[in-house]
Amino acid sequence: MKERYDVVVIGAGPGGLAAAISAKKEGAESVLIIDRDKEPGGILNQCIHNGFGVEIFKEDLPGPAYAERFINEAESVGVEFLLDSMVLDITPSKKVYVTSKWFGFKEIEATSIILAMGARERTRAQIRIPGFRPVGVYTAGTAQRFVNIEGFMPGKRFVILGSGDIGMIMARRLTLEGAKVERVLEIMPHLTGLTRNYVQCLQDFNIPLQLSHTVNRILGKNRVEAIESVQVDEHFNPIKGTEEIIPADTLLLSVGLIPENELSKKVGVKIDPLIQGPFVDEEMQTSVPGIFAAGNVVHIFDLVDWVTDAGITAGKGAARYVKVVKEKGDFVKLVPGNNIHHIVPQYIKRDALINGPVKLMMRVVKPIEEKVWVEVSDGQNLITRKLERYVRPAEMVTLTIPQKAYDDVRKTKELIVSVERFGG
Repeated sequence: MKERYDVVVIGAGPGGLAAAISAKKEGAESVLIIDRDKEPGGILNQCIHNGFGVEIFKEDLPGPAYAERFINEAESVGVEFLLDSMVLDITPSKKVYVTSKWFGFKEIEATSIILAMGARERTRAQIRIPGFRPVGVYTAGTAQRFVNIEGFMPGKRFVILGSGDIGMIMARRLTLEGAKVERVLEIMPHLTGLTRNYVQCLQDFNIPLQLSHTVNRILGKNRVEAIESVQVDEHFNPIKGTEEIIPADTLLLSVGLIPENELSKKVGVKIDPLIQGPFVDEEMQTSVPGIFAAGNVVHIFDLVDWVTDAGITAGKGAARYVKVVKEKGDFVKLVPGNNIHHIVPQYIKRDALINGPVKLMMRVVKPIEEKVWVEVSDGQNLITRKLERYVRPAEMVTLTIPQKAYDDVRKTKELIVSVERFGG
């Protein structure tokens, strides 16, 4: 292992692997991936279900097979791995401080750094479920690791809070292992995961989903004995008289992910408070020059293929940064308009379109189950738009600003992205 690399990638999940390969292909001579796990692949290693690679490979792969393709390619192009090692700190001057039981403490210098630490699950403490703290309350991802990696069933009778994708996938997995999943509770009035997972994981296995319901309290002192559910109103307040006791020995939480940005904050990267991820430009460069971000550390993607796509973009950007010291950019701000929750990237360079079209990724605030226009304007004039059959908060929306809009983008200070009803 060298003491200096062109690009250091922190995180060996799908975003980090794709970024490292992309940086190497784009011309970076030396690329190192650092990960705290003993094997590269990240969360993909415990996702033994299919559903990965449909967009990238046009194949329906299980998670480990999807990861294996990128691990093999990374090794073939000469990416180096430093596993079972923890990054403690990074600096704006691109110094990386890392520790491991194998070598103690080490300082590595980089020309560019790519943050690809992924995301972690929200826990019981963060959603403030009242009651005792008995054994039998897990996040869905922890239960997934128990079952798929450790070969351990955490319970026999389950209630799942949250209709996120991991929760619905685990509902099916646990059922296939012989457990009884009593139901899935969702506090929102709409599904928060992908519709395909609702159909394939809940409907196909007759697992009930109750929208506008949550956990009122957990019963049991030493072990979970039952869950009290309750219906909520439009302000998420419990509706008295709708309480129901559901016998269960385990509660799984699938209540959202939080981008892991402790390192990002320590190095001074500006964080978007709405999505808890770094502000990035069209190359996924953060507010600290030479530090890029890829994957769920920026915002939570619905498909791993899009994580890979973002990693490729960040890798290219990092490699280009290595080649030349970039001049301070002149940026155009992307502003969320009607029914848009957030947009990534949040900024693009004023002359970004000179290199080709720019892809925007976004999520909406409310579902609209009819045709809509997703539009980009400068506040007065329409720049581009795309017709969608519907929009749902759980499903990411993409829109590409074409290269022909170069002159329009150069003239404005901000671009407004909005959703408008078709024919409205």
